[in-house]
Amino acid sequence: MEVVNAIGRRKAAVARVFVSEGNGKITINKRDFAVYFPSPLLQYVVKQPLEKLGVTEKYDIKVNLNGGGFNGQAGALRLAIARALVKINAEDKPALKSEGFMTRDPREVERKKPGRPKARKRFQFSKR
Repeated sequence: MEVVNAIGRRKAAVARVFVSEGNGKITINKRDFAVYFPSPLLQYVVKQPLEKLGVTEKYDIKVNLNGGGFNGQAGALRLAIARALVKINAEDKPALKSEGFMTRDPREVERKKPGRPKARKRFQFSKR
């Protein structure tokens, strides 16, 4: 099997994934997966598509992650892994889609408007 690549995005984070046959090693920005995501919750989020299909120990995954915070990065990586798995085997798509792993979360940060402290917040109103 040759290397399969895919891209996932979430908020401001972009994950480029390269999946090849192996024994389940995940490397993110040349660092180990458990070092990059020390939180067990984020590790769980990233591994969800692999565990749904039961292929956690079957593929080696190399990742380039940049932008955003750790939650956005974990979400972007989950989408990228799911897309790569579908490229490898198209029959897996309905299983991943039913869990919501194939959907790009469209929510982005709203821009700050001029003359206001934040996007929607206003300065305190004073009648007198």
